Amino acid sequence: MTAFMMEAPATPATHDSDDEDQHPWPYLRGMFSYVGVKDSSYRMKCLLCLPKATEILAFKNSPSNLRKHIERKHVHHLKKYGELTSTKRKRAPETPSTSKQTTLVNTLTVSQKSIDKAVVKYVVQGLQPFCVVEQEPFRDFVKQLQPNAKIMTRLTLRSMIDDASRGMKKAVTEAMRGVDHIATTTDCWSVRRRSFIGVTAHWIDPDSLKRCSAALACKQLRGSHTFDVLANALNDIHSEFEIRQKIQRTTTDNGSNFIKAFKVFGEDENNNAVGSDGDASQPGEDEEDQEGGEEVEFVDVSVLLNEDDGLEFQLPKHQRCACHLLNLIATVDAQKATSNEAYKKVYRSTFGKCNALWNKCGRSTLAAETVEDACSLQLLRPNATRWNSLFLAVERLLRIIKDKGEGIIRVLCTDLKVPMFNPAELAFLTEYAAVMSPVAQATNILQAEANAHMGWLLPTINLLTGKLDRVKLPLKYCKPLVDALQVGIKNRFGHMSGDPELIAAAILLPKFRTTWTKDDATIRMGMDYIKQHMEEPSLQLSDATRSSSSDEDDFFAALQSSQAQDSTKQLDGYLACSADHMHLLKSYPAVCKLSVKLNTPLPASAACERLFSIAGLVFSPRRARLNSRNFENQLLLKMNKTFFSFQ
Repeated sequence: MTAFMMEAPATPATHDSDDEDQHPWPYLRGMFSYVGVKDSSYRMKCLLCLPKATEILAFKNSPSNLRKHIERKHVHHLKKYGELTSTKRKRAPETPSTSKQTTLVNTLTVSQKSIDKAVVKYVVQGLQPFCVVEQEPFRDFVKQLQPNAKIMTRLTLRSMIDDASRGMKKAVTEAMRGVDHIATTTDCWSVRRRSFIGVTAHWIDPDSLKRCSAALACKQLRGSHTFDVLANALNDIHSEFEIRQKIQRTTTDNGSNFIKAFKVFGEDENNNAVGSDGDASQPGEDEEDQEGGEEVEFVDVSVLLNEDDGLEFQLPKHQRCACHLLNLIATVDAQKATSNEAYKKVYRSTFGKCNALWNKCGRSTLAAETVEDACSLQLLRPNATRWNSLFLAVERLLRIIKDKGEGIIRVLCTDLKVPMFNPAELAFLTEYAAVMSPVAQATNILQAEANAHMGWLLPTINLLTGKLDRVKLPLKYCKPLVDALQVGIKNRFGHMSGDPELIAAAILLPKFRTTWTKDDATIRMGMDYIKQHMEEPSLQLSDATRSSSSDEDDFFAALQSSQAQDSTKQLDGYLACSADHMHLLKSYPAVCKLSVKLNTPLPASAACERLFSIAGLVFSPRRARLNSRNFENQLLLKMNKTFFSFQ
């Protein structure tokens, strides 16, 4: 019995010096003592639980379990625990020795090549002027980071940017060499007494079916922007990047010079060269004269060389910018609604007061501050060169009325001494915003670059017409506006609604298929186009097969009924499938290939507008003497950073 009465050996006491050396969190010694290590945790003993022995496992990188124990068992000590941990988080000033600091600096030495690349990247991506490398603050900044660094001169910077630009163009050319179909957008831009032509390229990656884009050029144009000058510039840019034969369509605005350039040097729907009068040469029209062949007429060669026959340049199909057309509908065509006297009266009175309010806030800082203090928002001022600007200005005014009430407008009109809006005019603004909202939405959809395809054009316009029909019913003031918009849509987009290629592009997008219109004749036209072009050998045979086939195989390729039947089955399967994502096309190779071809072009030229927006930041007033070549190099490197890396 006495053996069981013996006391257990006492645990050796932990010395303060040992605890000081081994305790993972010395600032918590008053609450927890260190016991040992178990796996990836510390074994800690709670001193507040004594004489009861309580052991807690705490992760090596955090004492959070100790805090949880305090919260559960010793709530009255939680404040003290927080004070101890917060004191620890306040870092005490460290005074490292000079020898250690010198060693650290020596280990962070960067090569001169890396420094040069970083400077070039900073100048290009930050849109900095070239002279920044010669400014004393910048040189001091680099010297502070790398005392042994050599800062390049402005001439060296220009040379490196020029080399980087050539490498970038090679990368873009190589990327486009791997695709069969490319689309371009182009426009002209004038600033600081110089004119430029900008060109962007767009294609669909055949593997991921994602949209890819690149800026090709922003070259200076000298002299008048005549149609032949534009055609020459476009032809040179397309040839430089080796894409002239791959371009499906080029999208531009409605400028008369661009329209004539493509009318004279472009292609018509039947892929025939268009003459100077704009009419495609039809086969057999001069058959009778050609068959005679008895008389030979000698013509001076110089006359033939100087004659404008439309064959000097070769431009692709032309596509007018849908957003520019919608902008014309919302501005020019909408004005025709004023032929209705009742609409004209309320329209002029309402927008007369709106313009007075907008002009007051635009010209007076005191008025702008008054509006901001009262409404917590600023009024937007319409800009004739920006799409949807008038609608956005009206929408902002109505938002203020909705948030603050009609009384705030009366107060503003009184304070700013502008005419007061009456209830009929406020109701007119509400109807105007309701009518123009679908037009603004359609513009935003079509000007997208990442996910927009040519097949979006007709469904968007068709749906816009339907929305205008529905919004027209409850209107009191703006019915003439709806009528004017619908007439404008019919006049400006009517010829596109009968284009089989555009119809087929919409059908070959899983998002739409045949559900975007109820017109059976339209769907039939698109289906006939699809079936006809899916049976082409170029869409059924791979490049390797075509290169190895004989002349006999090529000649009788149209008789390969099995391939035609397979394409028809693919089309039927595609139309029957319920999924609406683009990757669905990968299951139907023939459908996918034709869809990529038809949907490569963009319905709007907004990509070129974005190019000019960045160009305006590069070609700032303080850089008005910037050489056009250096300007283009910096701009294209900025826009095409995904195709070239400085690292």
